[in-house]
Amino acid sequence: MPYIEDRIVHDADAHIMETPDWLKPFSDPDMRDAIQVEFDKVFFGPRNDAFQAVLERHEDAAFRADEETEFMARKNHLAMGAFRKQDRSRAVDLLGVQNQLIFPTTSNVLLESLEHGDNIDLLYAMARASNRAQIDFCAVDKRLLPVCNVPLADLDNAPIAAAEAIRMGAAALLIPWACPRRHATSHVQLDQIWAQAQEAGIPILFHVGAADFVLPRAHAVNGLPATPDFHGGDENFRSISYMAIPTGPQQALSMLILDGVLDRFPKLMIGVIELGAVWVPGYIRQLAAAMEAFGRHEERLRKLVLRPEEYVTRQVRVTPYPTEDAGWIIENSSPDICMFSSDFPHVEGGRNPYGRFKKTTEGLPEEVLDKFYRANFESLMGTAMTGAR
Repeated sequence: MPYIEDRIVHDADAHIMETPDWLKPFSDPDMRDAIQVEFDKVFFGPRNDAFQAVLERHEDAAFRADEETEFMARKNHLAMGAFRKQDRSRAVDLLGVQNQLIFPTTSNVLLESLEHGDNIDLLYAMARASNRAQIDFCAVDKRLLPVCNVPLADLDNAPIAAAEAIRMGAAALLIPWACPRRHATSHVQLDQIWAQAQEAGIPILFHVGAADFVLPRAHAVNGLPATPDFHGGDENFRSISYMAIPTGPQQALSMLILDGVLDRFPKLMIGVIELGAVWVPGYIRQLAAAMEAFGRHEERLRKLVLRPEEYVTRQVRVTPYPTEDAGWIIENSSPDICMFSSDFPHVEGGRNPYGRFKKTTEGLPEEVLDKFYRANFESLMGTAMTGAR
């Protein structure tokens, strides 16, 4: 019996859980060793033996016999279809969704770090390898919509990376939420990317990445004992860094809106994924206030066809966390913005995301609920929906 069985639902956030040698078959030969060094150093080297034991459990008959009953309880690499592409279709069946946007996990974090480093060749080589792996994994089922990375660090390489990803069959292009080191997210040379995405009918996405980038590293130097994350380690978010997560997407969206990107590309859709949504009502009001304060003086604002906040409703879709009050967010922003997501198979999604969203959206009109669970995702994805690839 599927976990979700009472309505049509699309999943705007799901993941692959990479294994230690995940990118090896997909890496450029001359960059394979350098990419592997990054994978081993950051994630798998120090704990490889324990990690291999987890992977081997998927070959155990007793473990597999309980997969259906334990489906929503098993997380990360223990989950069905987390890294075995042959199992992912069954996982989608059990979850009960029509489509899943499929993001990398480890590659996202590594690419975010490389984005702000100096090794541009390694950055784009890893993006190419990750994108090939994404396409390969998702090829087993049309319901799996592959998200491909497009680093923005280099103005010449970024449009090339976008073109390659679209050619391979990307259903969406993932760009960093943090502003590049040397130019704005809205730099006019990046119009080549927005034009390609708009022409292909696929969205541009932001997604949460490394915890270290949302706050200065010094925020953890507080003289108190270290606080483990909910994985029990040190690699993820905690309460303080969680509070800073919305600042990045707000800055990125502000550049795209106020510098006229969404005005120049009116059919370009933007997804803000796993970055929360409780900030959306206030952000919309702040955009309106910015127009009130600066609209008469800034030429870029005078050129806009719409008011800044109207671009959000028209072109931006956002996933709330299951721990947020999705009903309140929708009522205080617009029914056209928020989307359901499971974060499968990440532990952050919890064991009952659908139940939590049902509770906080109880009482909303059915038309609004249908937008949250189905229609807003469809408007985001455009031609990348099932059957269009």
